[in-house]
Amino acid sequence: MALNKKRSRRITVDETEYRWRIRRKPSYMQGLCWMPLTFAVEIAGADQPGTTLVVTSGQPHPSNWFDVEAEPIRPADVAASIREARAQGWNPTSAGTPFMLDQSAGFTPMP
Repeated sequence: MALNKKRSRRITVDETEYRWRIRRKPSYMQGLCWMPLTFAVEIAGADQPGTTLVVTSGQPHPSNWFDVEAEPIRPADVAASIREARAQGWNPTSAGTPFMLDQSAGFTPMP
């Protein structure tokens, strides 16, 4: 699964270039604040797409339907997530199913 290059941002972490993207519109579950925001990361400039990293954050999507306040995902947050995923065994150059990184501890869904 490759990220759409449109609206994706580049980031360099430990001398490796990646692209990351947050879905513009929340999913139904994110819109209702039942699920936290997720974002995707993949290695940039590779000949073949590798494994995508899917990070589940611990905050609501900024465009949720209840105007619940959300902190923006900053490049430093993305870099920290990439480093944590690499430490847990994510290999962005090999093909395979998406690598899921759950950082949603402390997220409280709306009733």
